[in-house]
Amino acid sequence: MWIQISSGKGPDECELAVSLFLKTYQKEYKNKGITTNVIDAVPGNMSGNLKSVLLSMECEEHEEFIHIINGTVLWICKSPYRPNHKRKNWFINIEAFQSTEKLKFYEKDVKFESMRSSGPGGQNVNKVETAVRAIHLPTGLTVTANEERSQYMNKKLALGRLSNLIISKNDEESSSHKRTMWMQHNVLERGNPIRIYEGLDFKLKQAQGYKSKEDI
Repeated sequence: MWIQISSGKGPDECELAVSLFLKTYQKEYKNKGITTNVIDAVPGNMSGNLKSVLLSMECEEHEEFIHIINGTVLWICKSPYRPNHKRKNWFINIEAFQSTEKLKFYEKDVKFESMRSSGPGGQNVNKVETAVRAIHLPTGLTVTANEERSQYMNKKLALGRLSNLIISKNDEESSSHKRTMWMQHNVLERGNPIRIYEGLDFKLKQAQGYKSKEDI
C-alpha cells in the first residue's frame, strides 16, 4: 500500500502541514505496529517543509483503517510565516494507492514449444525444429527465437527476450502509476475534511466531516 500526502498547489503553510501530518501519521501507525517508509518526497519552498511525500507500508490486515484516512485534512492555525495574514485554514490531501506489483521472472514459469525455422539456412533449418516459442505462463507473454542453428541457443535467446519484455512491462506499469499519483498531487478538494488539526502542536480536534464557513 502507498500513501501520498500532498499540499497540492497550496502555499508554504500547506507544505508545513504536510510535514507536521507526516510526523503525526507515522507515529500513529507505529503505535498500531505498522512500519512506514518514505519512498519519495518533494521538498517545499521552506527548509524542512514538503510539497508531497509518498509512503509505503505492508499492512494487508490494516487496509480498512488506512482507507478511513483518505481525503482532505484541515489544519487550523495562524500563519507562522505571515503574521498579518487573515487566513487560518490550510488544506492537504491524503490518498491511498495500491502499490504496483512487479512481475517476477523465473525460468520455471516458461513453457517452450519447438517449431521449424523458416528462411535461408539450408536443409538443417528446413527439416529440424530448431526454432522455439517461449511462453511466460503467469502473464501469457510470448516471444520466439529462430536465429540460431541450435535449439539450445534459441532457448537462451528467447529467455533473454522474455526477461527484457517483463522488465519493460514493469517500467511501463510503474510510469503509469506515477502519472496517476502526480495527477492526484494537483487535486485537492477544500471543505468536508476527514480530520481537523489545530495549532503548531498539530493537535487532533475532530475526525468527522467538517465544512468551514470562513473565507478560505
